[in-house]
Amino acid sequence: MRPADDADDGLRLERFDAELSDFSETAALMMNLDLILSVDTAVAHLAGALGRPVWLFNRFDTDWRWLLDRGDSPWYPTLRVFRQSAPGDWAGVVNEMVAALVREIAGFGDVAER
Repeated sequence: MRPADDADDGLRLERFDAELSDFSETAALMMNLDLILSVDTAVAHLAGALGRPVWLFNRFDTDWRWLLDRGDSPWYPTLRVFRQSAPGDWAGVVNEMVAALVREIAGFGDVAER
């Protein structure tokens, strides 16, 4: 995989990491996003607590808080979990998330309902 800074032409990526100094600033940014994709569980917890749609890239040997054998969270109705099927299998997680995102964009669902 290539870093976000090396994305294909025509794909506009905005980075805000240098501008965010605490969770209140991160929360303010989240309130202006349609969907948060996160590899960081602190960000996922914050987005879930704010009721923002959030999709979490999660590892195979997940922390107990994310439970097992499910793609949602009883604590955060707007959170969807994409978990590795095997240790180190990030490609599978990314492929599953891309397919879900394509379905969302095509109008087969509303990320806010997840």
